[in-house]
Amino acid sequence: MNKSFAKILVTGADGFIGSHLTEALVRLGYDVRAFVLYNSFNSWGWLDHCAEDVKGRFEVFAGDIRDPNGVRAAMQGCDAVLHLAALIAIPYSYHSPDTYIDTNIKGTLNVLQAARDLGCRRVVHTSTSEVYGTARFVPITEEHPLLGQSPYSASKIGADQLAYSFYSSFELPVTIARPFNTYGPRQSARAVIPTIIAQIASGLRQIKLGAVSPTRDFNFVEDTVAGFIAALEGEGGLGEMVNFGSNYEISVGDTVRLIAEVMNVEVEIVTDETRLRPVNSEVERLWAANDKAARLFGWRPAYPGIEGLSRGLAKTAAWFTDPANLAQYKADRYNI
Repeated sequence: MNKSFAKILVTGADGFIGSHLTEALVRLGYDVRAFVLYNSFNSWGWLDHCAEDVKGRFEVFAGDIRDPNGVRAAMQGCDAVLHLAALIAIPYSYHSPDTYIDTNIKGTLNVLQAARDLGCRRVVHTSTSEVYGTARFVPITEEHPLLGQSPYSASKIGADQLAYSFYSSFELPVTIARPFNTYGPRQSARAVIPTIIAQIASGLRQIKLGAVSPTRDFNFVEDTVAGFIAALEGEGGLGEMVNFGSNYEISVGDTVRLIAEVMNVEVEIVTDETRLRPVNSEVERLWAANDKAARLFGWRPAYPGIEGLSRGLAKTAAWFTDPANLAQYKADRYNI
């Protein structure tokens, strides 16, 4: 394990996973600079609601990942960067693909260029299971072919390849972390688990969804955060793409039934045509092989299988059913 980094930059620290990661790093004693998206409201995203024990214990830098000058300024004095800033909503990528190229590809290039020029000693770049497309074999290893079935996934494939190119061309110490479908408190309702839970918590019993036959490998946010920290602290993994997933597959439909069981309600699934992906863009099956993460970093999910998923869903549902948290969501509206 390597805790010799003096200061760590977390991009996308205002988001779902980024805010949890920032909290975890602070608790481990790291000096953290949180890169948040500049806005006129002076909002730090979910870091405005961070846990009491970490408030005031991290630095905040407001900027835009698309701006190379701002990224370089944010990285000054940091010897490691965990790069999570990205646009991730798949439906919105159909609507505005240009913004995904600018944010996910050009933003990643800005991080890599600054890290190289400033002598950064570790870069952990965030990938996604969506880069694999529909599984050709399961469980999906890191050797699985890549297929961009949406503008979002295509942009992430491009970003991943850029990250690897800086390792192979310039020996930049890059690890590409590839988390599968992360869920948990604070997640946007554009993702399937929070949209189900938020609808139920709001009193709805007819749950509007898109396709329910696709399968996913759901990863509780605590496990994903542990994966990022393992990639940061591990001695190996440079130039590697590494899956972080639970090695468990479940359909969206069965996930609804499990959530209903956890929340002790009966629900009916109603197909909402506006939530369906174009037929050739739907990723039908995702199931992670996580042997490489175990071998390189000793990482294993603390929430594995159906039992772990049930525990993670219970924690997520408990957070969403808190009226103060639920009030931040519009459960009756489809958020692309």
